[in-house]
Amino acid sequence: MKPLVSILIPAYNSEEWIGEAIRSAIAQTWERKEIIVVDDGSRDRTAEVARRFASSSVSIVSTENQGAAAARNHALQLSQGDYIQWLDADDLLAPDKIERQLAALGDRGYDGTLLSSSWAYFNYRTDQAQFIATSLWQDLSPVEWLWRKMSENLHMQTATWLTHRKLGEAAGPWDTRLTSDDDGEYFCRILLASEGTRFVPEARVYYRNTPSLNRVSYIGGSDKKKESTLLSMKLHIQYLRSLEESERVRTACLTYMQNWLDQFYPERPDIVKELQDLAARLHGRLETPRLRWKYAWIKPIFGFKAAKRAQTLLPQLKASLLRTCDKAMHGS
Repeated sequence: MKPLVSILIPAYNSEEWIGEAIRSAIAQTWERKEIIVVDDGSRDRTAEVARRFASSSVSIVSTENQGAAAARNHALQLSQGDYIQWLDADDLLAPDKIERQLAALGDRGYDGTLLSSSWAYFNYRTDQAQFIATSLWQDLSPVEWLWRKMSENLHMQTATWLTHRKLGEAAGPWDTRLTSDDDGEYFCRILLASEGTRFVPEARVYYRNTPSLNRVSYIGGSDKKKESTLLSMKLHIQYLRSLEESERVRTACLTYMQNWLDQFYPERPDIVKELQDLAARLHGRLETPRLRWKYAWIKPIFGFKAAKRAQTLLPQLKASLLRTCDKAMHGS
């Protein structure tokens, strides 16, 4: 019998997108599937919209608001599948995404590998998505994958993975302490439990560009999210060093910390000091974050914080205008 795939969709205040996400799950050409939507105490009509799709293979569950990681753990506990497909409530799967990944295993079936796929950003029109390959888009060992992620500041979108239940059981549940980068940390543990990744380029995921303030990954000025990001960073470093202790790994860890330092500087000097201390233990030192040249002129006039704020907000404004234009084209 073909394996059962559980498509798990955590949702919070996603009434605008949840219907499309569920439809993309239902449209999967892999027939043996169950779809579980966990509404994490939304304050809008997310649960109402989701319930329109309820059927023998689509379950809708509502819980009190406890955060994305808790919602994911609840969905996982309810699932029965041999494989787990995560799908955020605003993203989409290509219809043959799951079928193509399972076909890549061939007749041998599950062999300890973690299946990944290609992904691209989109606003409203998926036909405008551009799939741009990175060095993670290939078969890699766990240590090589983590090294590339951290040294090149890369990531794979949550829905790209197709995870066998055995890997999930070995890795353990999502870490509910993390309010930011919970997916990055979780899939590090999944990766450590695996034999490595198998990349299936023909399988595709569409990652929606939503307003930054609506994203779990958006840190902004939240101290709670800054502290969560710090914890995830320290865990990333621990995981990579558990696989290999070498000069290249120490360099990757230092690069990783340097790339993320501007999330804490200058608002959280305590976190900056903690990262500097960790860098010293890795025989390195972090440099003070620099502003991009387009915003550096603001610093002498209004100060570093104002320049950093402009560097953050102006790209968001540009992205908002692009979303508005794409929405108009989508509806025309």
